[in-house]
Amino acid sequence: MVASTHWLASQAGMAVLERGGNAFDAAAAAGFVLQVVEPEMNGPGGEVPILGWPARAQEPFAVCGQGTAPAAADIASMRELGLDLIPGTGLLPACVPGAFGAWMTLLQRYGTLGPGAVLRYAIEYAGGGFPIGASAVRTISGVAPMFREHWPSSAELWLDGDGPPEPGRRVVNRALAETYQRIVDEAEAASRHRDEQIEAARRAFYEGFVAEAIVRQMATAVMDASGRAHRGLLDHDDLAGWTASIEVPVAHDYHGHTVYKAGPWSQGPVFLQQLALLDGFDLGSMGPCSAEFIHTVIECAKLAFADREAHYGDPAFADVPLADVLSPEYAAERRALVSDDADTGDLRPGAPAGYAPRLPSVRPVPEFSASSGVGEPTLGPIGGDTCHLDVVDRHGNVVSATPSGGWLHGSPVIPDLGFCLGTRGQMFWLDEGLPNSLAPGKRPRTTLTPSLARRNENGDVIAFGTPGGDQQDQWSLLWFLRHVHHGMNMQEAIDAPAWHSAHFTSSFYPRAAYPGRLHVEARVGDDVVAALRERGHDVVVDDDWSLGRMSAASWSRDGLLRAAANPRGMQGYATGR
Repeated sequence: MVASTHWLASQAGMAVLERGGNAFDAAAAAGFVLQVVEPEMNGPGGEVPILGWPARAQEPFAVCGQGTAPAAADIASMRELGLDLIPGTGLLPACVPGAFGAWMTLLQRYGTLGPGAVLRYAIEYAGGGFPIGASAVRTISGVAPMFREHWPSSAELWLDGDGPPEPGRRVVNRALAETYQRIVDEAEAASRHRDEQIEAARRAFYEGFVAEAIVRQMATAVMDASGRAHRGLLDHDDLAGWTASIEVPVAHDYHGHTVYKAGPWSQGPVFLQQLALLDGFDLGSMGPCSAEFIHTVIECAKLAFADREAHYGDPAFADVPLADVLSPEYAAERRALVSDDADTGDLRPGAPAGYAPRLPSVRPVPEFSASSGVGEPTLGPIGGDTCHLDVVDRHGNVVSATPSGGWLHGSPVIPDLGFCLGTRGQMFWLDEGLPNSLAPGKRPRTTLTPSLARRNENGDVIAFGTPGGDQQDQWSLLWFLRHVHHGMNMQEAIDAPAWHSAHFTSSFYPRAAYPGRLHVEARVGDDVVAALRERGHDVVVDDDWSLGRMSAASWSRDGLLRAAANPRGMQGYATGR
């Protein structure tokens, strides 16, 4: 089974499975296709966290595909440029692109195929063309003035004449196809052995011709969301010195399931903390779209995300007291703050293990027009976001991954490569001494957060997740709670109305927050909206079928495989046999 946010990626993954590859091979193939067919959602210059569970293994693993800040990036240098926040676009926020290395690490450690076999589908779609989606067209339309005035290489690739292409039009990215093909050619020329080919492909990207083109790009100052032009900071040593790492996921038990997430360099543990808080409520007695259920989940989310903001960061640089954050004692202490009325005030982080909470000092930033291309505006004027994929195979291998970054609106296209760089550095703070403060060689605390859950009774494993920035661990939480407490199957839980809070500080430039703001799909009903407003929530009613892009896949010991995909946007797709 393969489920993802784009039908062509799901079909590519399925083709790999049908050719005899395993779930890890299929995930890599699908991941590279997503870089081509959802260019407003991710690209080769981006990053990806991956959770996997090999067949017959006792525990899952996490691949960290989040690249690090350049050695030349520090708070003092940013302050010297007159910045209070790292811009959300351009070259200055570029970290080491982690996606390629993460997929190669997954392939080498757990897959069976070589680079050529998994990249062939991406090469075919980039070189032969793919039908561009409505979301990408909206994004291109929003940043077209920026492209025309400041980023000519992006205008050349993405504009049809003076405007965006029509949805469904075939778009070709020959430079990207040639980049992928040259990587494959160099890998296959280096060796006949699979592992050596993978290592040669990695060298081509991080030490060879790809790295050289990236470093050349750094030397040119380009306009960014600050309203000024800045050069980038990545150099050869930054790229050559980085490798994806394999780590132990964070785990938490909840109602007969063990849920696994990436570490606090992601926002993954916030999902687990929400579970710890919600464990004190009888959610099963509440209607799955009732005002009581929505209020309870949202108020717990506000507390967990406040702790994310105060305590999460790269654990190689910051002490993150996760054991205490997820402990029953701390959950009970925090749960006592939930009342019948909505919290509409400042963030209220706690002090797990005695760690005094400290929040960043955010100075208001002027709102920029759509042509500025800021952040990852899931709800903003530019439709950039993230991707997700889930794969299970007949052997019992399970994968969940959330690729993102390298958005077409984030940075100018590198002409020789056909892709742009990521802007994940915008997630660092420029205040000294915070867990997520900028430092050379540090990972930004990302929002990317795939999920695995094991049913403890029978050992079945579920992979699930969604794009959506700060909303990821809200939308996926709704899905999981409905699956666990309300008996919904995977597709029913995806199709049910969704909601999320915008109460806390956004992870993306210009770091806005809307205290008490609650977004709901109109399908929750007028009575529910009225009841939420009576509790004090600032309710924004969004269109039906507009929030979330969940997908999921599961493997069970009886041999039955299942998958489900998101109908919102008419692009997600689940397939299998």
